[in-house]
Amino acid sequence: MPLRSPEQYRAALRDGRTVYYRGQLVDDVTAHPVIGIAVNHACIDYAMAEEPEFRDLALVEGPNGPYSRYYKLPESADDLLQRSALIEQATALGRTLVVLIKEIGTDALFGLHVLSKQVDATLGTGYHPRVRAFYEHCRDNDLALAVAQTDVKGDRSRGPSDQEHPDYYVRIVEQRPDGIVVRGAKTHTSNTTHVDEVIVLPTRAMGEKDADYTVAFAVPVNTPGLKLVASPFGSHGESKDPFEFPITARHKMVETTTIFDDVFVPNERVFLCKEWQYAGPLAIGFVEFHRFTAISYKLPLVDALVGAAQMMADYNGISRAAHVRDKLIHLASYAETLRALTHHAALKCQVRDGIAVPDPLTVNMAKYHFAHNYHAAVQDVQDIAGGLLVTAPAAEDVFSEELGPLLDRYYGGRPGVSGRERLRAMNFVKDLTSSDYGGYQEVLAIHAEGSLEAEKLMIARSHDSRRTVSLVRQMAGLTG
Repeated sequence: MPLRSPEQYRAALRDGRTVYYRGQLVDDVTAHPVIGIAVNHACIDYAMAEEPEFRDLALVEGPNGPYSRYYKLPESADDLLQRSALIEQATALGRTLVVLIKEIGTDALFGLHVLSKQVDATLGTGYHPRVRAFYEHCRDNDLALAVAQTDVKGDRSRGPSDQEHPDYYVRIVEQRPDGIVVRGAKTHTSNTTHVDEVIVLPTRAMGEKDADYTVAFAVPVNTPGLKLVASPFGSHGESKDPFEFPITARHKMVETTTIFDDVFVPNERVFLCKEWQYAGPLAIGFVEFHRFTAISYKLPLVDALVGAAQMMADYNGISRAAHVRDKLIHLASYAETLRALTHHAALKCQVRDGIAVPDPLTVNMAKYHFAHNYHAAVQDVQDIAGGLLVTAPAAEDVFSEELGPLLDRYYGGRPGVSGRERLRAMNFVKDLTSSDYGGYQEVLAIHAEGSLEAEKLMIARSHDSRRTVSLVRQMAGLTG
């Protein structure tokens, strides 16, 4: 089982894929001034496997040698905890930005493993061997994966087959003896520009009339007809100085509009084809794993908010102020509650067909806790840091022979903290909370991995209300 080096990963991306950035065809994503940053960020995954410090966490031993822990089919709570720890560590190395070139793809593969067995058992299909073969192909070749799930949708009040435009949801337009042809577009597809394969899943439950829209499959990113339109968000024209942007000068995620312009998918890569009853279960089965991944990679982000607030309170000399202590306690409680819920979701896992599924109730409670409280946490950090987050001088001024000594003097903090040190700290907090990246994280908190309403719905669906009602009836003497 070959483990790829970062260099081998980069080389595999030069395969003639069709990627557009601001209307221009990208010849080589690894050399692109914006997408190339995302490629280098993604190399964290492959670099961890080569570093002695992280090797035991990043790899597991298989019958033919080590392979990426991301591809370990979870069989127990411990497997889930180790997976969570790997995701957390990789995200910390990414300075709060998740790597997401194996996490999300393996979430999809786990969900497909469970569902394909159910479909085969009920309908007599042969999807599970296909899923298993594709999983082994990705695992054994140490591939990077993206997942395209969210359709562009059109009129949200209408289902797929009731849209004015028939291609607002990805659909099957032709069936051949050797495969299918699909057409449509998916949005919010993370890192598609720089992975090897993209897995496509349904975004919602379907009715019988939506059968053509019920499809799951995987294709290489350089498949003819697959076109990727990269979002430029967070990539303004001027290059980013690491002093001013300590996170985003080196770390980036690229989202794409993923267009399937009559793409042929061979039968062995088709995992669901018009079995409309299973579109909803597959969509939910994927997010049961992916929301656990999400709360795992939110942990370094909330830890960074806590640490940023503590650092700026110290540098600004306000650590003893009562309102500051109150905010620091709130932030610490916010972060540690998320960590406790994440671990509890693994410990309460349910084993289905040999695969450990994180507890849906706890996972959705954790995700809702993170998202519902994130903006308040950012507010506390910004309040403690101060307005210099958006009014600080540029790096060129700070390192200028003429201005540098003046700025170092005037922007000093408590005794022992120089102006340059305080500005460097302030720039980290700015990049984390007040830059394009800060806005990106605030929108992700609301919409990524499912909306607040989706999480509330899953909490209501997963909670055993019969137990609590029965308990109260007993307490009230209503057992007759």
